[in-house]
Amino acid sequence: MSQTLVSTWPASDSPADFNASARLFDLGAVTLSAMSHSRLQVSRPAKLIRQTDPEVFQLHLVLAGDGAMTQAGREARFAVNHLLLIDSSQPWQGWRGADRGPAESLIVQFPRSSLGLRSDMIGRLVAAPFPARAGITGVLAAHLRQLTENAGDLTRQDAEALGAVTLDLVAAACAHRCEATRALAPESRHQALLSLIHHFIRQRLGDPDLNAEMIAAAHGISVRHLYKIFQEQGMSVAGWIRRCRLEGCHRDLADPLLRARPIQTIAARWGFSDAATFSRNFRAAFGMSPRDHRHRAADDAWREGTGLD
Repeated sequence: MSQTLVSTWPASDSPADFNASARLFDLGAVTLSAMSHSRLQVSRPAKLIRQTDPEVFQLHLVLAGDGAMTQAGREARFAVNHLLLIDSSQPWQGWRGADRGPAESLIVQFPRSSLGLRSDMIGRLVAAPFPARAGITGVLAAHLRQLTENAGDLTRQDAEALGAVTLDLVAAACAHRCEATRALAPESRHQALLSLIHHFIRQRLGDPDLNAEMIAAAHGISVRHLYKIFQEQGMSVAGWIRRCRLEGCHRDLADPLLRARPIQTIAARWGFSDAATFSRNFRAAFGMSPRDHRHRAADDAWREGTGLD
């Protein structure tokens, strides 16, 4: 990891018992890493920076454990669900660990020049952890978790597109933290708003009354502006809500743990109040009825379990 990302000097109090794993995903504009490790001390002294400096930022999302670090004259403590920005061009030292199990984190690494914010704004964020809560920081954290789960299956084109989206969300979260959202490029502001809207919709798919007026009001924009945002994506607001609901139903109907649950109960959970409308939309989207999809998923699972083709 030191050779691949940023060169550091790691140390462990119990090297014989040290365990770690890492997954790296190349997303074009950014590198996404998922790390899990025993308690660890890390330092990046000035001597090492003079030898090699890729001039990048790292944004860490802490998933398990806690830690502390010193950089830019700040001493910072951080814990689960905190976001932490580290500058490769400034010396740092710190530790990370967990009382039970490994420390875990997701790391987004990107060029220092790509945030599009003034250096004094960024300087206020270095080694100054902040929680990922509701709003853009919560959306960013959810995006990173979901991206890590699916990054291994992405095509190169999709990986680069999602890397650009990730960078826009990082920039928006940093600007929000600095109260400098207006300093963002229009494209970054637009992408951040779209991500917030998508997250809002996904959290409320079970509400049959979810509509454009509710979504627009929650984000302080007009319904007309909301329609325009989705038109640029090649889909209507209602069409995107319907697609997300159908995808949720498609997953649940194939889940063996939910096999005893009635189909209409699953449909209602995802916001379909009318059985006929749900069945018609499902068939149009997936080429078969909800019942046939459930039976086929069960047959495929049985064949896989028995080793039959």
